[in-house]
Amino acid sequence: MTRNEFELLYAVKKYGMQSHRRLKELAGVSTGFISQTLRSFEERGYLRDGAITAQGLEALAPYKVDNAIIMAAGMSSRFVPISLEKPKGLLTVKNEVLIERQIEQLQAAGIRQIILVLGYKKEAFFYLESKYEGVRILINPCYNTKNNSYTLFLAQKYIGNSYICSSDDYFAVNPFEEYVYQAYYAAIHVTEKTNEWYMLPDAKGNIAKVSRSGAEGDIMLGHVYWDRAFSKAMIGLLNGDQEEGRYDQELWETVLAEHVKQLPPMEIKVYPDDTIFEFDSLDELRAFDDTYVNHTHSAIMKNISRVLDCPEGEIRDFKTINAGLTNTSFVFTVRGEKYVYRHPAEGSEAFVSRAHEKKALELAHAMGVEPTFLYMDEKEGWKISRYVEESRRPSYDSWEDSLRVLSVLRRLHEQKGSVDWDFQPWEDAARIEEILRREKGGIADRDFDRLKEAVGKCCRACQGDGVERRFCHCDTYRANWMLTEQETILIDWEYAGNADPGCDVGGYIMDAMWQVPEAERFIAAYCGEDCSEKLQFHYLAYTALISYYWYVWALYREACGAVMGESLYNWHVMARRYSKYLNEKYAL
Repeated sequence: MTRNEFELLYAVKKYGMQSHRRLKELAGVSTGFISQTLRSFEERGYLRDGAITAQGLEALAPYKVDNAIIMAAGMSSRFVPISLEKPKGLLTVKNEVLIERQIEQLQAAGIRQIILVLGYKKEAFFYLESKYEGVRILINPCYNTKNNSYTLFLAQKYIGNSYICSSDDYFAVNPFEEYVYQAYYAAIHVTEKTNEWYMLPDAKGNIAKVSRSGAEGDIMLGHVYWDRAFSKAMIGLLNGDQEEGRYDQELWETVLAEHVKQLPPMEIKVYPDDTIFEFDSLDELRAFDDTYVNHTHSAIMKNISRVLDCPEGEIRDFKTINAGLTNTSFVFTVRGEKYVYRHPAEGSEAFVSRAHEKKALELAHAMGVEPTFLYMDEKEGWKISRYVEESRRPSYDSWEDSLRVLSVLRRLHEQKGSVDWDFQPWEDAARIEEILRREKGGIADRDFDRLKEAVGKCCRACQGDGVERRFCHCDTYRANWMLTEQETILIDWEYAGNADPGCDVGGYIMDAMWQVPEAERFIAAYCGEDCSEKLQFHYLAYTALISYYWYVWALYREACGAVMGESLYNWHVMARRYSKYLNEKYAL
């Protein structure tokens, strides 16, 4: 069936027989074509007495939409702070929940089967399965480590003639149809430069090329339709990539962009302005729905408003700066000043005492080591800090940066601050090891016991050597330092406590992955005139010990589902390197 034949037959099926003038408007074909083709349809048995027949429906059957896949697994990190509290698809916009509005629009178009692929805060969506008949839930367990190409890989058994949708799109006019002629990507035409995905058309209006950013052109916005031919080809590419994992961190549109010439044609379907809306930030949502200006219904916004004594409408310009294992942090602006809000990850209270952290922050602030701190809630763990402009992390290749770091560590340790709890890496590692063996199925590292024995000898050799415990940061890796032209700032005091200063010195050496001579130079600069072989041994031993502690900690975090990546291996390497060196040199 040709495109024009499809459009005309579907118009009759959807609206019934109309005047030729009306059918021209509905189907987008000429009146001459309508007269000739309606007679042909009657001859072929598609129409009888002005109505579509069973044969006509059979002719349309290859174009009938099977279902819709709604992707709702992601964390929408650009939509902080709202997305930290609820999935973006569950926002109420213009008095309607985004995903509910989309489900109802799909069902109004005759799409009965709707697959929701969930991940982040998945349980918040479960009610939809009972509220709407035909909704089915699929879980993406890797939502926090893989992108939506993996979401579609998981949903492949459902994908045929399918709409591919995002849960957070707002369609001012229902864009869905029960029958669709070919695959297409929804678009709007822009005349200004953007950082969106641009689709360049071929002579037939299909995608010839996809480029990231551009000037005037058609940008991807909204839903997509995959016909069976396109689905088969795209799913083949997604399956073929599973072993290599090249697209794990990519949007499926990257696969499209790189294989557009090999894939079946996909039309660029341009919609009028003010038809499809995506909200990439709270500021964009506020521009569309002004009820969000002063009342976001967000506990985070209320926290900021209370601490900084400002209405919610003055809190704007949000940008995520860290989405880590323990916390998510974002920058925001109030009255021209920038601040950082730290939001703790769910479950982080299991391995971080927020009450201890708050006391540590207050002490570090009083010492002048952490000048950015403004407020922390010790019960919930959120924190507000001053934003530091034009800061950078230290370079492990820069001796000048190392001296700046050492200056802060000496200042911290020499003030002899104290709190009422301890950080004990050897004892704490033993407790974590016990949990791993008792509750997490054991430890797969065959050399673990040998490593533990070697580190233990280093640890015992330091006992009673005269190095006094001090108030320490205990997590001095590169990401926790901010350097400006004037300041060297140590942030994130979650693990701080009374500890051996070797935890701080060794922690920096560990993350730098220095060889022994580089570490000895760093230790000598830290100790100054007091440097001795005994102190060199002590701080090298604590490099092995603190590396071992973080290695065991990383084993536990991975056993709980986190992905530690290369860090786990690096910490293992440093624990082994320094314990082996000391055991061999001193015959421990």
